Amino acid sequence: MSLTDTYTLSNGVKIPVVGFGTWQTPDGEVAESSVLAALKAGYRHIDTAAIYGNEESVGRGIAKSGVPREELFVTTKLWNANHSYELAQKAIDASLERLGLDYVDLYLIHWPNPSEFRDHWQQANADTWRAMEEAVDAGKIRSLGVSNFLSHHIDALLETARIKPVANQIFLNPSDQQEDLVAYNKTHDILSEAYSPLGTGKIFDVPELNVLARVYNKTIAQVVLRWSLQKGFLPLPKSVHEKRIIENTQIFDFELSGKDMQAIDGLKGTAGVGPDPDNK
Repeated sequence: MSLTDTYTLSNGVKIPVVGFGTWQTPDGEVAESSVLAALKAGYRHIDTAAIYGNEESVGRGIAKSGVPREELFVTTKLWNANHSYELAQKAIDASLERLGLDYVDLYLIHWPNPSEFRDHWQQANADTWRAMEEAVDAGKIRSLGVSNFLSHHIDALLETARIKPVANQIFLNPSDQQEDLVAYNKTHDILSEAYSPLGTGKIFDVPELNVLARVYNKTIAQVVLRWSLQKGFLPLPKSVHEKRIIENTQIFDFELSGKDMQAIDGLKGTAGVGPDPDNK
């Protein structure tokens, strides 16, 4: 495998197996230069979101890189305040304008059940999804997906969806493996994308991973990202430091043994829990 190898989504669209995440990356020069560094290092998959507040800077980084648009895969996400047909329409157009793009390759509902829509989240998601489907028809979006959805959220969405979700971006790392949800995604031909694949940094404190890193002469981050790939996930590592951006691409020149994969599988719960255990 290599950084430009792809998974094929259920709609036939190809997505690079590793993406560059921009969560918590400050807007302005930091986000722009980080995206430029990632594209220079070989990334062709950039992930952002409206709530990150950095779409404009991400777009500038993409534009300045000189990489042809057709070689890139760009993801953004709908924020919680816009869960309705009309609001989603406006949010999609606003994200495209901020990014400076005619289309995005993947558009996700960021959370399934925000508090302001909690008493009618099923209908709100259905209406939102209809606006997203129309954006696909209009050529503004190539693929649709979800983020932080549990199985019952997807079940409800599938009752009315004309276009099925191709990806579910979830908090997924050796400590937070969400095995039941990953199995559900696989059964429904939904790719499991791993945001915070390094557990927001907490996995660096797991002694067993430090031992494995020394065995493979790799960093803990590289070992964990390799684990994610061998599990069939799509990791989205983020960094604002060029050295680490490059290091996180160097995961294709080694393979974890079956025994070591099992050892990492056994680290569930060693670095805390996901970001929203009350997400119902």
